[in-house]
Amino acid sequence: MKPLFSHGPLPVYRLLVCGALAVGLMVADLRLARMEEVRAQLSTLVAPIQWVVSLPSDVLSWSTLALSDQRALVEENQRLREQILTLSHRVQRMADLTAENVRLRELLAAARQQEVPFITAELLSLDPDPFAHQMVVDRGRRDGVRVGQPVMDAAGLVGQVTSVSAYSSRVLMVADASHALPVRVNRNGLRFILQGGGHYDRLNVLHVPDTADIRQGDLLVTSGLAGRFPPGYPVARVGEVVHDPGEPFARVTAEPVAQLQRSRHFLLLFPPERRPLEAWEGELSAVAVEAARAVAGADDEEAR
Repeated sequence: MKPLFSHGPLPVYRLLVCGALAVGLMVADLRLARMEEVRAQLSTLVAPIQWVVSLPSDVLSWSTLALSDQRALVEENQRLREQILTLSHRVQRMADLTAENVRLRELLAAARQQEVPFITAELLSLDPDPFAHQMVVDRGRRDGVRVGQPVMDAAGLVGQVTSVSAYSSRVLMVADASHALPVRVNRNGLRFILQGGGHYDRLNVLHVPDTADIRQGDLLVTSGLAGRFPPGYPVARVGEVVHDPGEPFARVTAEPVAQLQRSRHFLLLFPPERRPLEAWEGELSAVAVEAARAVAGADDEEAR
């Protein structure tokens, strides 16, 4: 009979060395701050492999589109024409509303909101861990992407950038259990904290008083607190509100409006950075600056 280890104890020794090396790398990644830079460099090296891995799905999508039945294309073209007519009607109405908004702002002497610049990005890969809702997109440091940058799809907020390499970036989705952001109810302006529920179709609205005016179907948008996300972008829609007798808080769940499991193309926003409070000291009184510091501290605490 052929022995199990034909070369003696050498394979076992190699296995032990590899195991010790793996444990050492995990401890270093957890304890050392410099490992973030090493991970970014490794992500740069792995970027071509990610592009190659995504190539078959891109080729398959192109082949499916090229071999589509002509009748299906005609029907889709008809639907798109109807959508164009509908959107054209809405644009005409929007022009009137925009003009009215400008007149009202002139009456109130209010500043006009600036457009937030953005760049487009495409999905490279999804995290295989079922408990981590993260993805990698094909934009990186060379494109000006930075950590904390908001990521949108055609429907709403997807998440934010958590790490950046030269050619790609990692995005933490709003559905991840470790993600939270300040939101407000679009109908009445009530502010809450929205936290991921660990599922693509479930988010949790935290610390909602039992008497709060929040209803099923309410749209939750970014509140702009803490300066991370620009205000007014749709995030989720309230799906269920449960009132427990005797409990001070209601249990409120919501569904993200973004297509987290379907979207392949995204927008990376470049919101303007918040002006530091020190820059206002020469323009405002000391009392106003101290009040602003107190409000900013309260907003940051609520965002956390």
